Amino acid sequence: MSKVYVAGVGLTKIDEHWWMSLEYLMTEASLKALDDAGISRVDSIYIGSMLSPILQEQSHLGTLLAEELGLSGIPAIGVEAASASGAAAVYAGAREIESGRANAVLVVGVDKMSDGMAEEVTAAMMSGERQEYVGFIGATFYSINALIYSLYMDRYNVGQEKIALFPVLCHEHAVNIPHAQYPFKIKLETVLNSPYISEPLRRFETTAIADGAAALVLVNEETAKKLDTPKTELIIEASTDYLTPFQREDPLWFPAIQLATSKALSRAKLERRDVKILELYDATSIMAIVSLESSGFAERGKAWQLLEKGELGLSGALPCNTFGGLKARGHPAGATPAYQIAELHLQLTHRAGKNQVDSAKTGLAQSLGGVASTAFASILREV
Repeated sequence: MSKVYVAGVGLTKIDEHWWMSLEYLMTEASLKALDDAGISRVDSIYIGSMLSPILQEQSHLGTLLAEELGLSGIPAIGVEAASASGAAAVYAGAREIESGRANAVLVVGVDKMSDGMAEEVTAAMMSGERQEYVGFIGATFYSINALIYSLYMDRYNVGQEKIALFPVLCHEHAVNIPHAQYPFKIKLETVLNSPYISEPLRRFETTAIADGAAALVLVNEETAKKLDTPKTELIIEASTDYLTPFQREDPLWFPAIQLATSKALSRAKLERRDVKILELYDATSIMAIVSLESSGFAERGKAWQLLEKGELGLSGALPCNTFGGLKARGHPAGATPAYQIAELHLQLTHRAGKNQVDSAKTGLAQSLGGVASTAFASILREV
């Protein structure tokens, strides 16, 4: 089985790109990734998108992109796993290389949320939930998160000001990031004074409508040796759980994250202490906190202590969301996992600019679909 390497990445700036089409975004990211890898052709294409069939009424993205890149004729396949769609595309591309069926694969994550009204986007994001049980009563992704938030504060006797530190951290890390949607600092008071989305979840603890595309070129060992470009080794694993967290034994424990992370670490022959950079799925502040605990990087009920002690900052013991995370870099739904993995690649190839974590040789990205009903754990390490 061949090892898998990331040989090139391409990122579009995350924003509300009224003047750009979905097609334009994924083509721009792809061309940047191919140029970064120093190659012009790949054996196949995988695209992850959650919302394009709903908001753009556009499926068949693989063939569309192959045409735009002048690569018609090669296999080009769309992959969907809610907001983990980009990671699902990486997973599929990596498996094709491991099997020996491809030497080089282009993987793209893309979504364009600004084409829908706020109500349409909210409804579209709920397509990753079980509509028959949850969607029909008018619940939203944020209202489900709010219930988890309330339960967490009550069970562990934690004040909101502890959990709300996470978006403050992410905005601090986004300041120097050219592709970030919100590259500016915010204060804890700003978060705590922002209006409720669904009590106790506040506006500045959530993400916003965003458009973006991120692309990666994955290659096998033989091809990697021929390319004179920075590379990282990729190991990716996945797991699933009940769609609705309140069907689980404990809503404050995400088994899919725990299992995917453990599988990836085992395959890489690593321990949790070997992970030096962590990319968390912080679509809300409470998701980041529970994810830290579920993946074994913090004790249950105590993840917020890592924030207070500065352990998750760029100079901390476990730098987290070093490009701003979903909150500040931006969260274009299914494209987000591709951004996470690409950003780890930039860190480990020493191209993270002012946010470079110099001592890091291994990083882990956690990419989630729904409220942790699908989880991907992607380990990148320096080569």
